[in-house]
Amino acid sequence: MRKSGLRGDIINIERFIEVRKQKGLVQSDLAEGICTQATLSRFENNGQVPSLKILIKLCNRLELPLSELFPKVGVKNSKLKELMEEAEFSLILSEYEKAGNLLEKIDLNLIDNSELTMRYHYLKAFVMIYNKHSTIDTLYELDQILLDNLINEYELYKLLAYTGSGIIFKQIGELEKAEFYFAKVLNRIYDFPTHHMEEVWRVLHIVFECSKFYAHIDEIDISNALAEHAVSICSDNHVTYYLARAAIQLAKNAITIKESKDTILALIYDARAYSKINRNKIALRELDAMEKYIKNEY
Repeated sequence: MRKSGLRGDIINIERFIEVRKQKGLVQSDLAEGICTQATLSRFENNGQVPSLKILIKLCNRLELPLSELFPKVGVKNSKLKELMEEAEFSLILSEYEKAGNLLEKIDLNLIDNSELTMRYHYLKAFVMIYNKHSTIDTLYELDQILLDNLINEYELYKLLAYTGSGIIFKQIGELEKAEFYFAKVLNRIYDFPTHHMEEVWRVLHIVFECSKFYAHIDEIDISNALAEHAVSICSDNHVTYYLARAAIQLAKNAITIKESKDTILALIYDARAYSKINRNKIALRELDAMEKYIKNEY
């Protein structure tokens, strides 16, 4: 028999048999004029798929759409991607509770794709970081990325895992260990190639967190260079979401090095304009507090 090229392990043979029996047909009745009973038996009992031409004729006799025998290709992953995209966007807008709630709708056991698995762990880890969850549990999530067999094919997730590790050690005051991770990221992120908008988001996320860290250890020149790089990336890729955060960091750095009040307020006003475009309420509240401090106490 000429092979069909179809695999029995991806065809719902049980559904085929169920419909045949519902129609009250034995194998010989169904096969008559289409193929031998032996061919049909090998299909139903051993998963040996006949030619597509024969399979279509059998399904037509059963009034069974051929599509019912095949898995819904991409539907499961499409839903997972949709949830992860929404969670990642919430992460960008600092809506951590919303991001966490979206991730709770995802069953990790249903993910059969390495890239999606790493994406899930990256998102979950960062939600945990920003919500100050257990250090050990968060590092465990990041390790799921770094220990993945295909990690070298997804370098950006490795850099995100390093960034997350750096943030964690910064949070617990281990700045030398934190800098170890941020330095690994810094050596690569400036010229990292991006091929689609989601990668641009992730690069911006990394650059922004690096800028925050170097400001934290009073390396203001490095922090400013990173924040300005983030602004450049946003401009080049027509992305506004991170413009506000980068501008806020530049304003904070200006306060640290005691720039003039007018310079700082100009940065605050720029950041507010970007935040209004994106309706980022969290950033707007932070900027209101910064403006009040500069006008009344600086």
